[in-house]
Amino acid sequence: MIEIENLTKYYGPRRAINNLSFRVERDEVVGFLGPNGAGKSTTMNILTGIFPASSGSARICGHDIVEESMAVRKLIGYLPENPPLYQDMTVTRYLEFAARLRQVPGKNIRASVERALSKCSLNSVSGRIIGRLSKGFQQRVGLAQALIHDPDILILDEPTIGLDPIQIIEIRKLIQELAASHTIILSSHILPEITQICKRVIILNEGEIAAVDSLEGLTSSLRKSERLFLKVRKHFTEEMIESLKRLPGALALLQDGSNELRLDCELNSDLQDAIARFCLDHSLGIVELRAESMSLEDIFLKLTLEEKEAAQ
Repeated sequence: MIEIENLTKYYGPRRAINNLSFRVERDEVVGFLGPNGAGKSTTMNILTGIFPASSGSARICGHDIVEESMAVRKLIGYLPENPPLYQDMTVTRYLEFAARLRQVPGKNIRASVERALSKCSLNSVSGRIIGRLSKGFQQRVGLAQALIHDPDILILDEPTIGLDPIQIIEIRKLIQELAASHTIILSSHILPEITQICKRVIILNEGEIAAVDSLEGLTSSLRKSERLFLKVRKHFTEEMIESLKRLPGALALLQDGSNELRLDCELNSDLQDAIARFCLDHSLGIVELRAESMSLEDIFLKLTLEEKEAAQ
């Protein structure tokens, strides 16, 4: 559905993205991650036709984004980081305006607005001035304008930025509902959002692709050790901590308080049995002993910060 090949963009002498190539299939929800300045917004702006690439190509549903730009724009709904809202317009009037900009036929505008209002749960505020709405409702209006022409693809740049926790949950639920009928590219700095919504991630670092895979695939390919979490009823002494560090297969120990710790160990080291015996021998009383999976935050840091440090 979305095919990008060797996409490169320069701003003067500065290269923002370099030879990006990836695919997004129909009905996929893909997370777009990277540090500030990694090239996420640049890539999104190229895909949505805001400005051209310096070289490379991109096709949306078979249409070239340069040669068939009008066809591409009909297929994409875009929510930029700062939604293009007119603060002095009512929600309904703004969506009618957005529908005309998107060349929705006049006879279909009313139905398109009603559909967008319903999908984004905006019926209760449809007659209110946008500038008087909460940030959460304004984000919903931004999503509604992206949906007004019933596109196949949604490109969402930081849709939950600046929202409070309750508003984040509401927008997340809305995006999950939209995922049932749209292909979505979602950029966010809130990594748990990506984990809960996306099945696959594209990680950019310094304008290049650092990884493209499912969360499970990234975890499997990057994991060179495993982490065990241990919580006991009694307190660890310094001697106990030193003894645990010396267990065969132990790599590093992180202590969380007086009765909790995390122990990094070699893969397939079977250290859980040794830890259980240690706790039994020292009458510590195990409350919890389990393996911890690699989080998206761990993956992100490994592919961005650690690679940057290795290059220096």
